[in-house]
Amino acid sequence: MSINGTGLLAALSRELEALVTKVSPGVVGVEHGRGHGTGLVLAPDGYVLTNAHVVRGARRASVRLSGDDVARAEVIGADDRTDLAVLRADAAGLASLPLAEQRLLRVGQLVIAIGDPLRFERSVSLGVVSAIDRSLPSPGGGLFEGLIQTDAAINPGNSGGPLLDAEGSVVGINTAVIPFAQGIGFAIPAHTASWVTSVLMAKGEVRRPFLGISARGEELGPMAAELEQPRGVRIHGVGTGTPAEAAGLREGDLLLRAAGSPTASVDDLQRVMVLSAERTIELEVLRGKERRTMTVRPRLQATQAA
Repeated sequence: MSINGTGLLAALSRELEALVTKVSPGVVGVEHGRGHGTGLVLAPDGYVLTNAHVVRGARRASVRLSGDDVARAEVIGADDRTDLAVLRADAAGLASLPLAEQRLLRVGQLVIAIGDPLRFERSVSLGVVSAIDRSLPSPGGGLFEGLIQTDAAINPGNSGGPLLDAEGSVVGINTAVIPFAQGIGFAIPAHTASWVTSVLMAKGEVRRPFLGISARGEELGPMAAELEQPRGVRIHGVGTGTPAEAAGLREGDLLLRAAGSPTASVDDLQRVMVLSAERTIELEVLRGKERRTMTVRPRLQATQAA
């Protein structure tokens, strides 16, 4: 290897070392009963984000801050649909790691996972973004959508820890691995975690209004330039007697915008429905080659599919 190449590797190593030193104080261990995982500090006054499966069935947990320092924590709320939970630790003055709300990731980018796999505190692994917008079956029979796939090593106990880009921004929350594979891990995008977390902190649960469709996000390919967005949400089914049917939505419609915001995934649609202060939502739909504007009135009820 050339001297210049060696210099680049040394510079990269120093930058990664500085990044890990900076962000590690915001990474904590989470334990209850026999279960354990990782969390990241959302705010200095003790709010911690982790995976819902890490604290499932628990009202309280322990948060390991550093070394032997442990704080008691209360489970504020959890959302099984995104596998996210928020705790409030009895601690203050903590170093926090803000979630990146923008979609920053591209396939091939370097990412860093930090967590407590098998209780080895603040273990660090380096990898790349292998894919974005992956889907994965959830234990409850549903589907996790819009996941980040990475080959950064993620092991049992990493769950709930941050996935960071080379700038140190939290771009994902590590959530799952495929046990029989190597180099295939998944993280919840930070832009999803951001809005879910805000709702959990305010209300303790995420109540998703019911629309009555089955849908998936998809790449728009050659249409992207004309439609001025790279992805949309394709409707694959509309339930009878649902708000979607009443609004005139049909199988095959391509949903482009909801309340003026681009819909690149089902999560985008759910975010608009959950956070909107209006009881009706305006949708922009492509049917064939015709753009249409429709108004839908989602049904308020407990957590449901879109």
